Amino acid sequence: MANRTKRAEPNEDATRASRQAAKAATRQGPPDGDHAETESDTRLDHRKAAILNAVVSEYIETAQPVGSAHITGNPGVEVSSATVRSEMAALERDGYLAQPHTSAGRIPTDKGYRFFVDHLGRPGTLGPHERHEVRKFFAHVHGEVEDLLGRTSGLLAGLTDYAAVVVGPRHESATIRSVQLVGLSPRLALLVVVLSDGAVEKRTIDLPSDTSDHLLAEAATHLNSSVRGGTLASAGIVPELHDVPALNAVIGCGVTALGELGSAGEPDHVFVGGSSRMASAFDAVETVRSVLSILEQQLVVVELIEDILDRGLSVAIGAEHGFEPLSACALVLAPVAIEGEVAGTIGVVGPTRMHYPRALAAVELVGEQLGEHLGTSTSTGRSGSGRSKSAGPPKRRRGGGGGD
Repeated sequence: MANRTKRAEPNEDATRASRQAAKAATRQGPPDGDHAETESDTRLDHRKAAILNAVVSEYIETAQPVGSAHITGNPGVEVSSATVRSEMAALERDGYLAQPHTSAGRIPTDKGYRFFVDHLGRPGTLGPHERHEVRKFFAHVHGEVEDLLGRTSGLLAGLTDYAAVVVGPRHESATIRSVQLVGLSPRLALLVVVLSDGAVEKRTIDLPSDTSDHLLAEAATHLNSSVRGGTLASAGIVPELHDVPALNAVIGCGVTALGELGSAGEPDHVFVGGSSRMASAFDAVETVRSVLSILEQQLVVVELIEDILDRGLSVAIGAEHGFEPLSACALVLAPVAIEGEVAGTIGVVGPTRMHYPRALAAVELVGEQLGEHLGTSTSTGRSGSGRSKSAGPPKRRRGGGGGD
């Protein structure tokens, strides 16, 4: 079940302040000497890279420390167990692996996962059945945008087995595609505004006198010719018509309602699906509680996602996002684009021991289908907007370290 995140809680400001302080410290970066050492460490030879790939893949599947015997003989690791142990020890010294206990095998560090994502992990694919289910979902889903976003978060959570986050379109820059006036009674009408980001805004209007459907249609036609292509906050000037006071009165009511919608200051639509799945992703109960608490705080979630995307990342692992309460988590994100313009964000939150290829594939496919569905749902009001399509949705790098 997908849930709309809570409005600001009393401790939300403190959480945001803590995240901002940690983010500032993270952005300062290491001294020049440390940075140079980090860059040299990212250049692993083929054998070390193959061993790291095998360790990460094995640990993702089993959640158990990986010993040399488990990966000897894997592709690129056709060497003796002694050689594998020596190379794993070197990877541990370089910060890619860690050994939780002296007698245990190794597990990946955040740095090891980052190298895996940037250099080793091939783009994953969903199975034919899963791809069919995604397309079937969007072919049959109907209703308001909020309902769509909530159900989409549930779909993505089911595909990945992680908590899914969907941040819906903001209305500040969304343009008006169509305006309709629907009569509810002789003196009451409903203003329906379809926006370029797929949202549909509504507001009831008290009419000054009994008004026919024909007069409402004429008023809507005039409003469309004047405000289409503008935004709710600056819809533009709607001129009065000569010698038709009754029509001008209805148009004036519509303009007032548009202004009220533009100044309403609607918050971001943020939906989290599959939160209960986080309980099985971590051993520590306190970690689960901390993660669930953050996912319930709307402003924190939005600011965290925006900061990650602003840095050009689509995958943030562990401490990379600079937010200590989620240091045991990884986030995989993708923008949702309508006609090449970013209209929202979709992603998953899970443990750093995440199946990254699968998560990337699921987020990409669901994000693309969501953008196409939102764009198609508003196509009837598209004419006259004067907006041109770009070549395609924006592309973002998976990470900041390493190379392609």
